Amino acid sequence: MSLSPLGKNSFGAYKSLKVGSKEYTFYSLKEAEKNGLDGISRLPFSLKVLAENLLRFEDGRSVTADDIKALKGWLETRKSTREIAYRPARVLMQDFTGVPAVVDLAAMRDAVSALGGSADKINPQVPVHLVIDHSVMVDSFGTQTAFKENVDLEYQRNKERYEFLRWGSQAFDNFNVVPPGTGICHQVNLEHVAQTVWTRQEKDGAGNIVEMAYPDTCVGTDSHTTMVNGLSVLGWGVGGIEAEAAMLGQPVSMMIPEVIGFKLTGKLKEGVTATDMVLTITEMLRKKGVVGKFVEYFGTGLDHLTLEDQATISNMAPEYGATCGFFPVDEQTLAYLRATGRDEDRVKLVEAYAKEQGMFRTKDTPDPVFTDTLELDLSDVEPSLAGPKRPQDRVALSNVAQSFSKTLADEFGKGDEAHRRVDVEGENFTLGHGDVVIAAITSCTNTSNPSVLVAAGLVARKARALGLEVKPWVKTSLAPGSQVVTDYLEKAGLQDDLDAMGFDLVGYGCTTCIGNSGPLPTPISKAINENDMVVSSVLSGNRNFEGRVSPDVKTNYLASPPLVVAYALAGSTTIDISKDPIGTDKNGKDIYLKDIWPSNQEVAETVRSCVTPEMFRKRYADVYKGDKHWQAIKVTGGQTYAWNGESTYVQNPPYFEGLRPEAPGFEDVKDARILGLFGDSITTDHISPAGSIKLQSPAGAYLTRHQVGVQDFNSYGSRRGNHEVMMRGTFANIRIKNQMVPGVEGGVTKLQPEGEEMPIYDAAMKYKERGTQLVIFAGKEYGTGSSRDWAAKGTNLLGVSAVIAQSFERIHRSNLVGMGVAPLQFEEGQSWQSLGIDGSETVTIEDLSSVKPRQKVKATITYKDGSVKDITLLARIDTQDEVDYFNNGGILPYVLRGLAAD
Repeated sequence: MSLSPLGKNSFGAYKSLKVGSKEYTFYSLKEAEKNGLDGISRLPFSLKVLAENLLRFEDGRSVTADDIKALKGWLETRKSTREIAYRPARVLMQDFTGVPAVVDLAAMRDAVSALGGSADKINPQVPVHLVIDHSVMVDSFGTQTAFKENVDLEYQRNKERYEFLRWGSQAFDNFNVVPPGTGICHQVNLEHVAQTVWTRQEKDGAGNIVEMAYPDTCVGTDSHTTMVNGLSVLGWGVGGIEAEAAMLGQPVSMMIPEVIGFKLTGKLKEGVTATDMVLTITEMLRKKGVVGKFVEYFGTGLDHLTLEDQATISNMAPEYGATCGFFPVDEQTLAYLRATGRDEDRVKLVEAYAKEQGMFRTKDTPDPVFTDTLELDLSDVEPSLAGPKRPQDRVALSNVAQSFSKTLADEFGKGDEAHRRVDVEGENFTLGHGDVVIAAITSCTNTSNPSVLVAAGLVARKARALGLEVKPWVKTSLAPGSQVVTDYLEKAGLQDDLDAMGFDLVGYGCTTCIGNSGPLPTPISKAINENDMVVSSVLSGNRNFEGRVSPDVKTNYLASPPLVVAYALAGSTTIDISKDPIGTDKNGKDIYLKDIWPSNQEVAETVRSCVTPEMFRKRYADVYKGDKHWQAIKVTGGQTYAWNGESTYVQNPPYFEGLRPEAPGFEDVKDARILGLFGDSITTDHISPAGSIKLQSPAGAYLTRHQVGVQDFNSYGSRRGNHEVMMRGTFANIRIKNQMVPGVEGGVTKLQPEGEEMPIYDAAMKYKERGTQLVIFAGKEYGTGSSRDWAAKGTNLLGVSAVIAQSFERIHRSNLVGMGVAPLQFEEGQSWQSLGIDGSETVTIEDLSSVKPRQKVKATITYKDGSVKDITLLARIDTQDEVDYFNNGGILPYVLRGLAAD
């Protein structure tokens, strides 16, 4: 058989590789290095993945030889401004972001038909795995029936969404749906979908069928897609908008990134968990400043980390701000693939391929070239939490009580109430500031790691043996990331101990961390709200932004699962559990944390005895089949979806209404009004909340008008397939602060020029009636948090033409461009505050109609008194592809026009 590549192959890299009895084709980095890319063996491992990707997709148009040479040039400058076209092997989705993506695909099928094209052109071009994991809520807890009750409620609430997703799983090729109750998308990805080296059959240039081997890579519609970097799969979160484009064959446009090397040495000391380690790393990298950069881990410390520990670190990349947190292939990678039941042929391929490509790390591997480095001796890590509202704000365990006390005094002005307790109606206990009302073992960060889950079970076992009980005001929950967790906890006998402490199984999915913590018991919620109590949650998650976990809880702390159990026993964040008693035993003797904390050896031995490859093989054998609920869902419809105009969950979005074959271009902004003035670190949660829908809100009014009872409102996240709900929810987080209305929390603005206060949605609709353009002003790090496409979609549908900020989070900036909204950046040292803006001004922005990548544009601000100020802004439309998307009104119209024209 002759070997003939489809692409240009300028560097003679197309070769064959024999592994056992199988033969694969691949693009050899070693051959490319000999043929003009000298030095690339010194690249960071993550950039080697990009190099292979460019070699494989070199076509002389989207990927040129010069693009590939730019990686060689990177070694000299260790940074680059070169824009490259990167094509991931596959796309990962969860249902909150996946439903609107499938809604858009269905709408595109309608639109391409209207333009005279064929509907079946709209199909994923790469494998897509959508895991339904974000819809389960913790309504029931602390009982043996909690799981069944929550699943039943989940199906009742989400019937329309699940019917739609079942249609999608049958209507689209290359589209796989993992049903509810299976696990969290990142853990399913890590334990099952990811292969480290991916293969596919294709034709070579001579027409022969060959099996191509290449690094497993992915993008996902959840920012924690980075978790799979722990398994040496280069992946990161993108907006649903970008993910849809990747599914449809469009490359991800990106600059060759800086790569920060993070050197790990030593090993964790006794009593310290992987969670403590990752909170320390997150704090360090936030201080370093790695937004928009790759982080890659190296050093002898890797020899002492399990792959699950590595995945825990990689998972938190969005929290430390990096695009990814990559670990190279090593012996741990192979061991994990075997331990999770992967096919032995695949494991052998991973080993052979990685070694052949110079992608396999050993203790003798020379350190790669990095842009910059920092270092952590793992033996310096101490038990930690993070809070009260940001994951990078690490607090040593011994300082948590002091941290809460300071927050109570400084942020809430209640320092003199530190010891105040209030009655709880119908109960024989009182509630105080700092009491832990939610203790949740939740989130992919930690439930993928057997060591911390087993540690939690052992803490529960020791506490149970001593007769300790969880405080009665604590809502406890256990939501593992996969069914395998239940198998090994049961095999070790630890689930019984967790159940005894109230940590019964409540569901398999992303619960408390996404805001699906469910309601607190009514008397507790009433006591909190009527007395303005500042209470706490402790969760083993990755997100603790204000207003996210529960509307009743203002201080939220991230912690390891065993510390979650400990805080449920202690019942308060005002206690220093590192030295104060957390309870008393059956004889009234004080019990301390050290009395119930397992040794590292005890944890390791338990993990070895209870986690087996057979568990993974069995649980994932029929992963797409689903339970009786899923199988009972009836599916109707063919290539195009039969939209139900009465549905409050799924509606045909308006993005393609009146779409013409030619791109419209972008008009300059003239005399725009200001819809909001926001401060620093406005998150996508602030812009587009995922949690509960308030009765007294525009979204609540819409649902009420459609005869939906408040008990069936569900969450914003679950209704992302309905633009009418999501528009009304944009900028509607209960904790968002629009400085046009100082001192007020929630989605409120002033309609100008009248100065009348009203919900942001209502004001936007009035401006739309008047034909008035809109802008938003904000501070630093605008759009941090989850990769939530609705934060950009909602902004677009409210009629906002531009967002002007001091800096943007990477994904949200891209998403704004993808929806045809201009992200504009102040010059250094300038802000809306320094310009004296109060929201009464009008804004005109020129040069957008002919914008070039990263061009400076002129803005004119006209103040209420008639005075005028001209400023210069940087258009954060960073690449030529983004200019094309922008001029088409967004990435989806751009793709659609291209498909219709073919």
